[in-house]
Amino acid sequence: MTIKLPPPPLSLLSGAALFLDFDGTLAPIADTPDGVVLGDDLLPLLDRLRAKLDGRLAIVSGRSIETLRELGFRDFLLAGTHGLEFARPGEAAEAPPRLAAIDAVEEAFHSFAEDKPGVLVERKSISVGLHFRGAPDRQKAASELADALAAEHGLAVQRGKMLFELRPGGADKGSAVAALMRQSPMAGGKPVFIGDDVTDEEGFAAAIDHGGAGILVGPPRSTLAAFSLEQVADVRHYLAEGAARSD
Repeated sequence: MTIKLPPPPLSLLSGAALFLDFDGTLAPIADTPDGVVLGDDLLPLLDRLRAKLDGRLAIVSGRSIETLRELGFRDFLLAGTHGLEFARPGEAAEAPPRLAAIDAVEEAFHSFAEDKPGVLVERKSISVGLHFRGAPDRQKAASELADALAAEHGLAVQRGKMLFELRPGGADKGSAVAALMRQSPMAGGKPVFIGDDVTDEEGFAAAIDHGGAGILVGPPRSTLAAFSLEQVADVRHYLAEGAARSD
C-alpha cells in the first residue's frame, strides 16, 4: 500500500549525519547522464550545511567518484558506484579494480544500443550502465540483456530509473551508510538519508538501523522512508532552511 508521507521536520537535521543521493535528489534527472545541471547555489549551500553539521555530510551516489568530482564534489566525503567506491576530500578514491567482465558487458551494451535511438551506454570507472529513458519501449529487451550478461559474467544488476547497471556485487548504498557511520566525521551523528530511487531504499534501511530516518524525494510509493519531499527544489529549500537554522 502506498501512503503519502509527511514532510521532514527541520529538527531531523539537528545532530544529523546527512547522506545525500545526487541524481533526482540534489539535481533533476537529465535526459542523458552528462546533461545534469547543478546550478550555482548547490555547492555553497552544501558547504554551509556541512559546517553546520560539523562535517557530517556525505554524497552517496550510483555515479562514480571520478564523475562526482568532475561535477564539483571534489571537497566532499563521497561514496560512489552504490557503495563500491569511497573518497575523502583531497585523497585518492578507494575502489576495486575494473574487471575485464565489465569491459565485455560494455561492448555488448554498445552492440545492443547502436541501432536503437534513445538507448545510451554510460561507461563508469568500475561499472557500466544501459539507459533507456529516451526509448522506454526497449525496457524489456534491455532487462533481458542485462540479466543474461550478469549471469554470464557473475555480476550484479543494479536497477534504477530507466537504467540497468552491471557492476561487481557485495555493496549497496546501505553498506555505504554503515561503513561511513563507523568513521569520522559521520560517527556519532544520527543518520538521515535523502534519496529518490529504489536504489536508495537500502540507504533508508541502514539509516533506520542506526537510529535515523529516510526522506523520499518524489511521488508517493511503497518505501521505508518516514518522510518525503516532492521534488529537487523542495530538497534544496529544506537543506537551506537547515543550514540557516539556529539550534
